[in-house]
Amino acid sequence: MINMFLSFILNQIQEISPWTNIKSLNKNIRGDFLSGITVAIIALPLALAFGEISQLGPIAGIWGAIAGGIFGGLFGGCLVGVSGPTAPKAAQISAFMGFFVIGTSNQPDLVAAFSIIFLSGLILVVISFIGISRFIHFTPYPVVAGFMCGIGIIVIITQINAFVGLEVRKDIHDVILSLDDTIQNINIQALYISIPSLFILFVWPQLGKKIEILSKIPAPLITLISGTMMAFTMNLNIPYIGDKMDNSEVVNVFTLYLPDFSRIKEFIGPAFALAALAVLDSLLSCKVADNMTGIRHSSDRETFGQGMANMAAGILGGVTTATATMRTVANIKFGGKTPLASIVHGLVLFAILSGLGDVVAAIPNACLAAILFKVGIDIMDYRILPVLKKIPVIDLIVFVVVLFVTVYEDLMIAIAIGIVIALLGNLNQIKHAFKWSKKHELSTISKSQIFQENKDLKSVSKLPTNVLKPHGSIFFGSVEHILKAYSNSDKHQILIIDMGSVEMVDLTGIYALEDLAATLQEKNIEVFITQMDSKIENLFEGIGFLETIGRDHFSNDPHTIFNAIESRKV
Repeated sequence: MINMFLSFILNQIQEISPWTNIKSLNKNIRGDFLSGITVAIIALPLALAFGEISQLGPIAGIWGAIAGGIFGGLFGGCLVGVSGPTAPKAAQISAFMGFFVIGTSNQPDLVAAFSIIFLSGLILVVISFIGISRFIHFTPYPVVAGFMCGIGIIVIITQINAFVGLEVRKDIHDVILSLDDTIQNINIQALYISIPSLFILFVWPQLGKKIEILSKIPAPLITLISGTMMAFTMNLNIPYIGDKMDNSEVVNVFTLYLPDFSRIKEFIGPAFALAALAVLDSLLSCKVADNMTGIRHSSDRETFGQGMANMAAGILGGVTTATATMRTVANIKFGGKTPLASIVHGLVLFAILSGLGDVVAAIPNACLAAILFKVGIDIMDYRILPVLKKIPVIDLIVFVVVLFVTVYEDLMIAIAIGIVIALLGNLNQIKHAFKWSKKHELSTISKSQIFQENKDLKSVSKLPTNVLKPHGSIFFGSVEHILKAYSNSDKHQILIIDMGSVEMVDLTGIYALEDLAATLQEKNIEVFITQMDSKIENLFEGIGFLETIGRDHFSNDPHTIFNAIESRKV
């Protein structure tokens, strides 16, 4: 038993070792430098905005991006991931800060905030050693979708007051209850900044599609610069970030915060919640990166990296961090291939921060509010919203419950409730998930059951074709097992998914198959589906999956599939 435990610990130490990251740093130096600089420019306005929404201040947002970029890059498990403050994490720390204020001043207790962030990092390091991070892959898709939509609504609603030039209300309930008062007291001058800023954020990407050079400049940066210049030129009487910063904050941005362990009983609950969301937020972003690059991340090493990043953020006075989807996607698109890009992004932000204090103070709140409005709109899950009426009932219930609990109660409670409902609603599938986990089949077409039953088309066997045959239910509890079975495939140009032994598919399963098909199509691997139950076919039809893969790639008649494949033979 002791030997097994020691062996497990040694394996985990090897898994979370930063050596994988370090030895890759020289493989794409030029591309990583250019991408890192570009991502830093994208990250700057977002870091300022997330620092503001967190209640810890815009400077804290930049420090969070620096800590996430450098430490997340050096220790993280996703080679192309870029870490920093994110909307969910900023919203979560903001919710906690209502309980940690200095006396009766209603000013945030920064020592408490950064102690909680440090402790969350320490918890993440422990989690990485235990090796439970990988269970994030079993999170039902409707939970994630409801959570992201809820966060989007929170971000939008909490920025209404700043958008119209009024004092920001920290509580979403207060914002909703005081809408009449807000409308009556709108600062018209703030709209001179917020409306044009929001217009730029929507229009600039469209212009970038027509004028290539514009696509190289991120819309949030253009918005930040133009909004600040407009406010300065017009000498507008509106709230500025500097209104909340005393002179010492503007001049001295280099303040270290040592964690206050004497109050650990107060901090441990929020710290665990921050850590849990960091795992969820980060690993979901890593899965996006996996789909784009075809390289699978290390969940435990990523958790360790986020632990180190959050510990650093807590000491430096930065907002809590996670792997950020937007920055990670941008990094991949701009040519980043190794952690060097993330590290460069952090170093560039550090260089900027050294002379940024006065500039930050001059930024209008309305400008940041517009950026956060756009973030809130973009973060919503538009994949699920158009098909809500067509998804399985249990998935709809989970989505709606998570959405409303996220908005009106608490982020982590929402996730917990959503997972519990999903588990209860899929008890039968869960019972059989592990039974079928070792029976999901991947074979060459000549060895597959579907070919053995249709030997009259032997010529098909000469094509580089694999057959994936799942068994039982394709749902959130089995998706990883099925994808793992496929990951062992040899080189092929065609994949047939034989659904003949599948009894049920939920939304998580549909989107997992859809994402797999999309990834393979990008690699010029054609995907065909056959022998699907009529109920499952109707569900796939309603969700739009059959349109995604192409109707000529689906038939319940294997002969039709074989003929389609044969027609592609060169």
